[in-house]
Amino acid sequence: MIHQQLAFLAELDRLKSVVRQSRLVNCSRRENSAEHSWHLAMFAPVLSEHADEAVDTAHVVKLLLVHDIVEIDAGDAPIHVSGTDKEALEHAERAAAERIFGLLPDEQAGCLLALWREFEAGGTPEARFAKALDRLQPLLLNTLTNGGTWTENGVTEAQVVERYGPAIRGGSSVLWKEAIALVGQHFASPSD
Repeated sequence: MIHQQLAFLAELDRLKSVVRQSRLVNCSRRENSAEHSWHLAMFAPVLSEHADEAVDTAHVVKLLLVHDIVEIDAGDAPIHVSGTDKEALEHAERAAAERIFGLLPDEQAGCLLALWREFEAGGTPEARFAKALDRLQPLLLNTLTNGGTWTENGVTEAQVVERYGPAIRGGSSVLWKEAIALVGQHFASPSD
Protein backbone atom coordinates (compact mmCIF):
# COMPACT_ATOMS: atom_id res chain seq x y z
CA MET A 1 0.00 0.00 0.00
CA ILE A 2 2.67 2.55 0.94
CA HIS A 3 4.49 1.89 -2.33
CA GLN A 4 1.34 2.82 -4.26
CA GLN A 5 0.89 5.96 -2.18
CA LEU A 6 4.50 7.04 -2.72
CA ALA A 7 4.21 6.34 -6.46
CA PHE A 8 1.12 8.56 -6.59
CA LEU A 9 2.86 11.34 -4.67
CA ALA A 10 5.89 11.10 -6.95
CA GLU A 11 3.59 11.31 -9.99
CA LEU A 12 2.10 14.53 -8.61
CA ASP A 13 5.49 16.18 -8.92
CA ARG A 14 4.83 16.31 -12.66
CA LEU A 15 2.13 18.92 -12.02
CA LYS A 16 4.97 21.37 -11.34
CA SER A 17 5.94 21.07 -15.01
CA VAL A 18 2.52 22.00 -16.41
CA VAL A 19 2.84 25.67 -17.31
CA ARG A 20 -0.34 27.73 -17.24
CA GLN A 21 -1.11 30.98 -19.04
CA SER A 22 -1.34 33.21 -15.95
CA ARG A 23 1.71 35.21 -15.02
CA LEU A 24 2.97 35.60 -11.47
CA VAL A 25 2.16 38.99 -9.96
CA ASN A 26 5.83 40.01 -10.33
CA CYS A 27 5.53 39.14 -14.07
CA SER A 28 8.77 37.11 -13.94
CA ARG A 29 7.20 33.98 -15.47
CA ARG A 30 3.99 32.01 -15.88
CA GLU A 31 2.70 29.97 -12.96
CA ASN A 32 2.58 26.19 -13.05
CA SER A 33 -0.45 24.08 -12.18
CA ALA A 34 0.95 22.98 -8.82
CA GLU A 35 1.40 26.63 -7.80
CA HIS A 36 -2.10 27.39 -9.02
CA SER A 37 -3.57 24.56 -6.93
CA TRP A 38 -1.67 25.67 -3.82
CA HIS A 39 -2.72 29.28 -4.31
CA LEU A 40 -6.35 28.22 -4.67
CA ALA A 41 -6.10 26.04 -1.57
CA MET A 42 -5.16 29.22 0.32
CA PHE A 43 -8.05 31.16 -1.23
CA ALA A 44 -10.52 28.76 0.41
CA PRO A 45 -9.82 29.46 4.11
CA VAL A 46 -9.26 33.15 3.44
CA LEU A 47 -12.44 33.71 1.41
CA SER A 48 -14.87 30.96 2.49
CA GLU A 49 -16.94 33.37 4.57
CA HIS A 50 -18.03 34.92 1.26
CA ALA A 51 -19.57 31.74 -0.17
CA ASP A 52 -23.26 32.15 -0.97
CA GLU A 53 -24.01 28.92 0.89
CA ALA A 54 -22.36 27.56 4.01
CA VAL A 55 -19.39 25.43 2.97
CA ASP A 56 -17.04 23.00 4.64
CA THR A 57 -13.78 24.85 4.03
CA ALA A 58 -11.63 21.74 4.46
CA HIS A 59 -13.71 20.01 1.79
CA VAL A 60 -13.30 22.98 -0.55
CA VAL A 61 -9.52 22.76 -0.03
CA LYS A 62 -9.57 19.06 -0.95
CA LEU A 63 -11.53 19.80 -4.14
CA LEU A 64 -9.07 22.51 -5.11
CA LEU A 65 -6.06 20.31 -4.45
CA VAL A 66 -7.32 17.53 -6.72
CA HIS A 67 -9.11 19.49 -9.46
CA ASP A 68 -6.12 20.05 -11.77
CA ILE A 69 -4.17 16.83 -11.14
CA VAL A 70 -5.51 15.58 -14.49
CA GLU A 71 -3.42 18.26 -16.22
CA ILE A 72 -0.42 15.97 -15.73
CA ASP A 73 -1.75 13.97 -18.70
CA ALA A 74 -4.33 16.27 -20.31
CA GLY A 75 -2.45 19.58 -20.05
CA ASP A 76 -3.92 22.95 -19.16
CA ALA A 77 -6.82 24.18 -21.28
CA PRO A 78 -6.54 27.99 -21.37
CA ILE A 79 -9.87 29.78 -21.07
CA HIS A 80 -9.03 32.34 -23.75
CA VAL A 81 -7.99 29.97 -26.53
CA SER A 82 -10.78 29.37 -29.00
CA GLY A 83 -11.31 26.14 -30.86
CA THR A 84 -10.79 23.82 -27.89
CA ASP A 85 -12.55 20.51 -28.49
CA LYS A 86 -14.40 20.30 -25.18
CA GLU A 87 -15.55 16.72 -25.71
CA ALA A 88 -12.01 15.51 -26.45
CA LEU A 89 -10.68 17.47 -23.47
CA GLU A 90 -13.30 15.95 -21.13
CA HIS A 91 -12.41 12.47 -22.40
CA ALA A 92 -8.68 13.12 -21.88
CA GLU A 93 -9.30 14.45 -18.38
CA ARG A 94 -11.48 11.48 -17.39
CA ALA A 95 -8.82 9.06 -18.63
CA ALA A 96 -6.14 11.02 -16.77
CA ALA A 97 -8.17 10.96 -13.55
CA GLU A 98 -8.63 7.22 -13.74
CA ARG A 99 -4.95 6.60 -14.49
CA ILE A 100 -3.46 8.95 -11.93
CA PHE A 101 -5.84 8.29 -9.05
CA GLY A 102 -5.64 4.60 -9.99
CA LEU A 103 -2.05 4.60 -8.79
CA LEU A 104 -3.40 4.65 -5.23
CA PRO A 105 -4.87 1.77 -3.25
CA ASP A 106 -8.50 1.26 -4.29
CA GLU A 107 -10.17 3.01 -1.35
CA GLN A 108 -8.01 6.13 -1.62
CA ALA A 109 -8.29 6.12 -5.39
CA GLY A 110 -12.06 6.04 -5.12
CA CYS A 111 -12.14 8.90 -2.60
CA LEU A 112 -9.90 11.20 -4.66
CA LEU A 113 -11.65 10.32 -7.91
CA ALA A 114 -14.97 11.14 -6.23
CA LEU A 115 -13.59 14.55 -5.18
CA TRP A 116 -12.41 15.25 -8.73
CA ARG A 117 -15.82 14.26 -10.13
CA GLU A 118 -17.60 16.40 -7.54
CA PHE A 119 -15.55 19.44 -8.59
CA GLU A 120 -16.24 18.77 -12.27
CA ALA A 121 -19.99 18.34 -11.72
CA GLY A 122 -20.25 21.50 -9.61
CA GLY A 123 -23.37 20.21 -7.89
CA THR A 124 -22.51 20.81 -4.24
CA PRO A 125 -22.06 24.14 -2.44
CA GLU A 126 -18.38 23.25 -1.93
CA ALA A 127 -17.86 22.47 -5.62
CA ARG A 128 -19.62 25.66 -6.72
CA PHE A 129 -17.46 27.71 -4.37
CA ALA A 130 -14.29 25.88 -5.47
CA LYS A 131 -15.17 26.62 -9.11
CA ALA A 132 -15.73 30.28 -8.19
CA LEU A 133 -12.26 30.44 -6.66
CA ASP A 134 -10.76 28.64 -9.67
CA ARG A 135 -12.02 31.49 -11.88
CA LEU A 136 -11.30 34.26 -9.38
CA GLN A 137 -7.59 33.46 -9.02
CA PRO A 138 -6.60 34.00 -12.69
CA LEU A 139 -8.93 37.00 -12.87
CA LEU A 140 -7.10 38.55 -9.92
CA LEU A 141 -3.71 37.73 -11.46
CA ASN A 142 -4.73 39.35 -14.75
CA THR A 143 -5.80 42.54 -12.99
CA LEU A 144 -2.44 42.64 -11.18
CA THR A 145 -0.32 42.03 -14.29
CA ASN A 146 -1.61 44.81 -16.56
CA GLY A 147 -4.12 42.51 -18.19
CA GLY A 148 -1.86 39.46 -18.47
CA THR A 149 -3.54 36.85 -20.64
CA TRP A 150 -6.37 39.24 -21.47
CA THR A 151 -3.95 41.63 -23.16
CA GLU A 152 -2.01 38.80 -24.81
CA ASN A 153 -5.18 37.33 -26.29
CA GLY A 154 -7.09 40.52 -27.08
CA VAL A 155 -9.83 39.67 -24.59
CA THR A 156 -12.52 42.31 -24.10
CA GLU A 157 -14.28 43.29 -20.90
CA ALA A 158 -17.47 41.62 -22.18
CA GLN A 159 -15.55 38.37 -22.80
CA VAL A 160 -14.10 38.47 -19.27
CA VAL A 161 -17.59 38.89 -17.82
CA GLU A 162 -18.92 36.06 -20.01
CA ARG A 163 -16.06 33.64 -19.28
CA TYR A 164 -15.50 34.26 -15.58
CA GLY A 165 -18.88 35.51 -14.41
CA PRO A 166 -21.00 32.37 -14.35
CA ALA A 167 -18.55 30.36 -12.25
CA ILE A 168 -17.73 33.12 -9.79
CA ARG A 169 -21.37 34.22 -9.47
CA GLY A 170 -22.37 30.58 -9.03
CA GLY A 171 -20.38 30.34 -5.81
CA SER A 172 -20.24 33.84 -4.40
CA SER A 173 -22.16 36.96 -5.28
CA VAL A 174 -19.84 38.92 -2.95
CA LEU A 175 -16.70 37.74 -4.76
CA TRP A 176 -18.33 38.44 -8.13
CA LYS A 177 -19.14 42.00 -7.04
CA GLU A 178 -15.47 42.54 -6.13
CA ALA A 179 -14.24 40.78 -9.27
CA ILE A 180 -16.43 42.83 -11.60
CA ALA A 181 -15.17 46.01 -9.91
CA LEU A 182 -11.55 44.91 -10.52
CA VAL A 183 -12.37 44.09 -14.13
CA GLY A 184 -14.03 47.48 -14.61
CA GLN A 185 -11.04 49.27 -13.11
CA HIS A 186 -8.66 47.36 -15.35
CA PHE A 187 -10.52 48.10 -18.56
CA ALA A 188 -11.11 51.75 -17.59
CA SER A 189 -7.41 52.31 -16.93
CA PRO A 190 -5.77 54.56 -19.55
CA SER A 191 -2.49 52.60 -19.29
CA ASP A 192 -4.04 49.45 -20.82
